[in-house]
Amino acid sequence: MLVNSIEKGIVIDHITAGLGAKILEYLDIDLSNNTVAFIMNACSKKHGKKDIVKIQNVIDVDLAVLGLIEPNATVNVIENGEIVRKISLQMPETVTNVIRCKNPRCVTSVEVNAPHIFHLIDADNREYRCEYCDEIVSMKGAY
Repeated sequence: MLVNSIEKGIVIDHITAGLGAKILEYLDIDLSNNTVAFIMNACSKKHGKKDIVKIQNVIDVDLAVLGLIEPNATVNVIENGEIVRKISLQMPETVTNVIRCKNPRCVTSVEVNAPHIFHLIDADNREYRCEYCDEIVSMKGAY
């Protein structure tokens, strides 16, 4: 399989096999106006299999969302066909309007415009706590 290199954009590498589609969904990239290469189940020496996403001419992406979905992924920023920056993702300390609180008594279920704000409480188990009602959501295996 031959996938051309890109001159400008990002390459999201080391994605756990099967999570690449979820990352594309959350990034909400306009696929009709952007060139995107999505490679599934590529061979990986470290992990056996991995997904890779290449997006031409797009550099500004929400790294918090990427870190939430796949904290082990790497984002390579490409300019003039060369990697100019390598970003190792981490789980964000706070996420807003990415996780939805499922507690029916939470203010976010009544107030439509209230932002869904969650704070990291346990990185090992990838657990977040709702700012309003203290509901705990585990992102481990959520995707």
